[in-house]
Amino acid sequence: MNETLRYIIGYLVGALVFFVLIPVGFFELSKLDYLNGFIILINSTILKAIAAFLFFSTGMFFVIWSNIFLFTLGKGGPADGFGVSISPQTKKLVTRGPYRYSRNPMVFGALSTYLSLAVYLNSFFGLLAVVILFFAAGFYLKYSEEKRLVRDFGSAYLDYRKKVPMIFPYKRSKK
Repeated sequence: MNETLRYIIGYLVGALVFFVLIPVGFFELSKLDYLNGFIILINSTILKAIAAFLFFSTGMFFVIWSNIFLFTLGKGGPADGFGVSISPQTKKLVTRGPYRYSRNPMVFGALSTYLSLAVYLNSFFGLLAVVILFFAAGFYLKYSEEKRLVRDFGSAYLDYRKKVPMIFPYKRSKK
């Protein structure tokens, strides 16, 4: 399959899963809150909208920023999971841009957008789903994706892993 077509398919599959199917799941989960009488997060519509907007805009910023760096510097795409590569795998280890602060800024961005949905929907079950997704992502990243990165980039990735946190972005102080 031609590489350009693989990029297109990879981004379409990623968009379908992360920005259609999972958000629909959050909307469906929020129905359980109302059936069980849970309204737990924020009572003010304005505060809820502001908080949701802040989480959403932060998340989308990281998703877009990290995709740009992965595509331009890494020469690959993000659609890879459990050993199945839809878009071309990265050819170069990316440690600049958002990857200076997080080894997985796309995951941070996606989790932030899902958190924005949970807040906006005022959903206890949505918040619980974000927590579950966080732990599932951490497990997947540690036991699947990081093995591939060590295999592909060796000691360069191991050094990078020591310096940069897995998901939550911050710049570690130099010792």
